[in-house]
Amino acid sequence: MTNIINFYFDFISPYSYLAHKQIKIIKEKKNINFIYRPVFVGGLHNLQQIIAPAFIKPKLKHMISDCTLIAKKIETDFIWNSKFPINSLNIMRGYLFISDELKDLYLNMMFDAYWKDNLDTSNEIILKSILEKCKINSNDFFNGIKNSKIKNELKAATQEAHDKEIFGTPTFVVNNKIFWGQDRLQFALDEYNK
Repeated sequence: MTNIINFYFDFISPYSYLAHKQIKIIKEKKNINFIYRPVFVGGLHNLQQIIAPAFIKPKLKHMISDCTLIAKKIETDFIWNSKFPINSLNIMRGYLFISDELKDLYLNMMFDAYWKDNLDTSNEIILKSILEKCKINSNDFFNGIKNSKIKNELKAATQEAHDKEIFGTPTFVVNNKIFWGQDRLQFALDEYNK
């Protein structure tokens, strides 16, 4: 029995965005403790020797239509980002760097910027404007994400996910059971409620 649902995510993952939107609704209705576990999905794919769907044309085409269908079903604003895929390393490190009280706002702003507003969050000028809206000092942020402690923390989190046999995002882990994909959220909730 557990009292948490671990949610492994990367901002680059459209399915992580769609899962995040559903988690927000669930948290408004029920007292369920979701722990957000950032991983660098590009590094995770490398560790697992997986070719990302973005680089397989038929898979990418399916992902675009699939995510659009899911977003419509769950009534969430969604635009396939014209810059997909970007390098999410800086914004993932950023999640680890910022203070805990800003994490929810940062999550919402970064996910929405990329998957709702079609912004290139790897672009420093765009990123600075998002940080400003989050009341995060951009100089501190850019210095902080270069810090070896933060770099190593994201590497370690990604390695830990790999060691647990997690191979993509989003993934939910409940009672040491792995549920991969936003469409497995209900299964994770069922396990949580056992």
